[in-house]
Amino acid sequence: MTATDHRPAKASSGERVADWFDGRLGVYALGRRYLRKVFPDHWSFLLGEICLYSFVVLILTGVYLTLFFHPSMNEVTYHGGYVPLNGIRMSEAYASTLHISFDVRGGLLVRQLHHWAALVFLAAMLTHMMRHFFTGSFRRPREVNWVFGWTLLLLGLFEGLFGYSLPDDLLSGTGLRFVDGAILSVPVVGTYLSFFLFGGEFPGHDIVARFYSLHVLLIPGIMAALVVVHLILVVYHKHTQFAGPGKSERNVVGTPFLPVYLAKAGGFFFLVFGVLALISAVATINPVWSYGPYRADQVSTGAQPDWYLGFAEGLVRVMPGWEITVAGHTLVLGVLIPIVVFPLLLVAIGVYPFVESWVTGDRREHHLLDRPRNRPVRTSIGAAWISLYLILLSGGGNDIVATRFHLSINTVTWAVRISVFVVPVVVFVVTRRICLGLQLRDRELVAHGRATGVVKRLPHGEYVEVHRPLGPAELHTLTEHEHRDSSDHRDLQTADPQPALGGARVPARHEEPQP
Repeated sequence: MTATDHRPAKASSGERVADWFDGRLGVYALGRRYLRKVFPDHWSFLLGEICLYSFVVLILTGVYLTLFFHPSMNEVTYHGGYVPLNGIRMSEAYASTLHISFDVRGGLLVRQLHHWAALVFLAAMLTHMMRHFFTGSFRRPREVNWVFGWTLLLLGLFEGLFGYSLPDDLLSGTGLRFVDGAILSVPVVGTYLSFFLFGGEFPGHDIVARFYSLHVLLIPGIMAALVVVHLILVVYHKHTQFAGPGKSERNVVGTPFLPVYLAKAGGFFFLVFGVLALISAVATINPVWSYGPYRADQVSTGAQPDWYLGFAEGLVRVMPGWEITVAGHTLVLGVLIPIVVFPLLLVAIGVYPFVESWVTGDRREHHLLDRPRNRPVRTSIGAAWISLYLILLSGGGNDIVATRFHLSINTVTWAVRISVFVVPVVVFVVTRRICLGLQLRDRELVAHGRATGVVKRLPHGEYVEVHRPLGPAELHTLTEHEHRDSSDHRDLQTADPQPALGGARVPARHEEPQP
């Protein structure tokens, strides 16, 4: 054996690159710690991924659209691929939107993909927050992350408003007229705010350029930063999980990030992208060529905002046209009250974690999720808020409802006005009773087992139905929660269910301790 046989093998180029990065960034230590991070398997966690992936689609399609869109309100004469509008005077913004739709290869598909992704993004965010709300995952230590998610939802609402206002078509211009009316209703400073925003009398000449800067630079930058911070906090706090055998407040049970979760997440991204592309290819949305360019003396029939702002318009439509004069200033209460209630409905979502913590006095850390039935008051509040939102959304389309169902628009408007005050209360009471009934059903299942439908005659002649005892996993799910002596349970006269089965532990595929 020669001396050369004892020399260490020469590192490959890949190893040398990895060593170079590790020496400067510490990627090995980071990878060893985070690449094996455990993610729970429950399907509801995919809602957050839909938010993230649709946001990525928005960014990609938005970058493509900026290459062809001209954010200017200077008037030009259109000569392009859409023949019915040839020779019509319009803004450069509207003309470039038509150019993207009819003359740019794939432009219409990308436009529609961008719009559909925005709708799905906001719908997924709202549903994602509902999942967190009803399961109580917003509790300590995740209150700040809840606020970040709520801020993303709020920014998304205005980002959508700015986005669909950019084409300067008749529909978006009608929406901006609505915005201008809301701003003018602000006492004392309303006219100044309107002049500042529009650069003069409505519609001015600057609004598209200003909204463009907000839509493509400021708000997306803030949202991207919030998404990064939101994900960092998710990693730092670790995931919540539903109660079950082997799961506790001190661990996380699921699949590791690499390679299992990464493969599933990558496939799910392409699935979301594909579904959005399919919808965009077959379902027309926002056909601006049908509306025509914006003119201040015209309004399109059946004008409706996108669904996420429909409840704001509903507030204005169902509000009586009240006006009062105070100190020489006319207060248009028919618009002022709705624009005050609109942010209050949103603020109620953002501050709820702190309100619940203050009311209940619960300052503990929580890493296990609640079953909604076990928190009747919280579940009822959420259901009542959703019912109010849906009522106001229908009020925002009262003209559509009236024409489609051949009703008087006054009848529809008064029905919405009454429902705003009655339906949320009814929904709260009914939801709470349903939750208490489900709790009672769970107690009966724990105490007696599940009915089999088999009737058996006892030796002394009595007939009884045979019940099958629940398995350890199902027993754990039904009993692994706190049993408070509160008003939520005063209607249940049965004894508390059996305590959680501490020994009912099943082998976990991967388990990560909580910090």
